[in-house]
Amino acid sequence: MKHFKINTDSAGLTPQEVAENFDDLHPRLDPAQAVVDAARCIYCYDAPCMNACPTRIDIPKFIHQIRSGNVEGSAKTILSQNIMGGTCARACPTEVLCEEVCVVHHTEGAPVKIGELQRFAVDHLMENGGAHPFQRAPESGKRLAVIGAGPAGLSFAHRAAMLGHDIVVYDAKPKPGGLNEYGLAAYKMADDFAQREVAFLLSIGGIRIEYGKSLGVELTLDKLRSDFDGVFVGVGLTQSHNLGVEGENLGGVRDALDFIEEIRQAKDKSKVVIGDNVIVIGGGNTAIDAAAQAKCLGARNVTLVYRRGPETMSATGWEQDLAAANGVTMRFWAAPKGFIGAGKVEKIALSETRIVDGKLAMTGVGDELPADLVLKAIGQKIDHDALGGLKIERGKISVDAQYRTSVPGVYAGGDCIAAGEDLTVQAVEDGKQAAISADAFLRAETKGAAQ
Repeated sequence: MKHFKINTDSAGLTPQEVAENFDDLHPRLDPAQAVVDAARCIYCYDAPCMNACPTRIDIPKFIHQIRSGNVEGSAKTILSQNIMGGTCARACPTEVLCEEVCVVHHTEGAPVKIGELQRFAVDHLMENGGAHPFQRAPESGKRLAVIGAGPAGLSFAHRAAMLGHDIVVYDAKPKPGGLNEYGLAAYKMADDFAQREVAFLLSIGGIRIEYGKSLGVELTLDKLRSDFDGVFVGVGLTQSHNLGVEGENLGGVRDALDFIEEIRQAKDKSKVVIGDNVIVIGGGNTAIDAAAQAKCLGARNVTLVYRRGPETMSATGWEQDLAAANGVTMRFWAAPKGFIGAGKVEKIALSETRIVDGKLAMTGVGDELPADLVLKAIGQKIDHDALGGLKIERGKISVDAQYRTSVPGVYAGGDCIAAGEDLTVQAVEDGKQAAISADAFLRAETKGAAQ
């Protein structure tokens, strides 16, 4: 587990120390290490690791290919199911997915390093260059629009392009990648990997991206439906929840994703302003990313405040351990009552929490902590007003088993639908399956018209 350089005095961290903190969280395996670990796989029949992977990568096959020296073939096995296998190898919580159910994990006490082996293979293929590993089918003459250049939208675009369609992707941001580019900790996506992966994905051809265009502003579903043969909505969750407490509008009270985006886009991360006392509110991986990166920047005291116990945090145990090992204080069973300051936050008032009659309640008993910066990582919600009449259920876009929305010809996937965990790997699977569904519909429609 990586240990960061930590600020222990008023001098702070040097620019070099900050840069080192944001080096790759998981240095990749060298070829000898990869072969040794691949040899630990016992190639289970009906392998549970495959069942635990949302994209159904043939894990025993790609590991066997590494062991036998066919690293390029291994990468193709991975990418045929998950075109963003490089990002998923870096950021996917493999410890609670494929590696958690690895048979070797239970017989030897440690799983096969599936995530690291996946990265080894994909990085090898991408860095060797050459032609894109997949070819496009004959051109169908159909055009599809994609709203959102995040994992779901890019996965849809790539699979649809493979199937012979022409794709135009629209995104509100100036760069593609979605949360892969703007929302993951910088040490997970070192060396501008998100952009390198997008460039690799686009090299299949047939995909064009237009930036600075968002649904409900420059784009409408009605116009896209009239201009294209199908539309995929992969807008993610773009609006942050509010705490609804006094002082929430004070300066220095920020959304954690905005903070993470600032770090990701900073050319010199030592220039990102950080105070001595940082409070992070939340219990997911975004909260951990924000807290750990505050430490990376040189914050002396970082406290993560979570309203329940550690066992209910959505952040994985590994992520929690990473933060704790690097000096982040975990404050459980506590919630903010309000923020105190004259124009800018200076303190946070906390209340203890507990379960009363099956529900979480604030006791009113608590204390105050100094705070130069408060980062809210309490989740996001969909922007209902921009969705042009799409049916919403339980706060997300409603889709059927074929990823079809309530509007004909419009599909959706990623965090904006309720298909499983809000993970990159699930978004990739959503986009892939939606593209397959849209392709089947378009081909059936074309065949019907020809008869």
